[in-house]
Amino acid sequence: MKITTRTDPNKVSLIASIKKAGIQNKANIWKTLSEELSSANRRRVVVNLSHINRVSSPDDVIVVPGKILGAGELKHKLSIAAESFSESAKEKILSTGGQCLSFEELVKSNPKGTNVRLMK
Repeated sequence: MKITTRTDPNKVSLIASIKKAGIQNKANIWKTLSEELSSANRRRVVVNLSHINRVSSPDDVIVVPGKILGAGELKHKLSIAAESFSESAKEKILSTGGQCLSFEELVKSNPKGTNVRLMK
């Protein structure tokens, strides 16, 4: 069986920077996120807004190592960082007053990873 590695240089550097932030700040959440992002694409997480709405509270910070889809409603304000967002999901998150963040923005604003929930 052929062993493959990531070929997208942007994603490789993103994973390395998140892992480095986790080691420097002793934040296990960033180490776990880097491991999830480096796994196979077929294991990528896809989460609907309805699921996020059920398991979160207002003003939570959620990290999804995959894609956010716009199925369902979001009834409270959240800050969500994900690999990608569907257009409808982005509109619904922003309409509640929430934020759609990149991983880099979240790591810069919260290097320790306090009060951040990882959804797998």
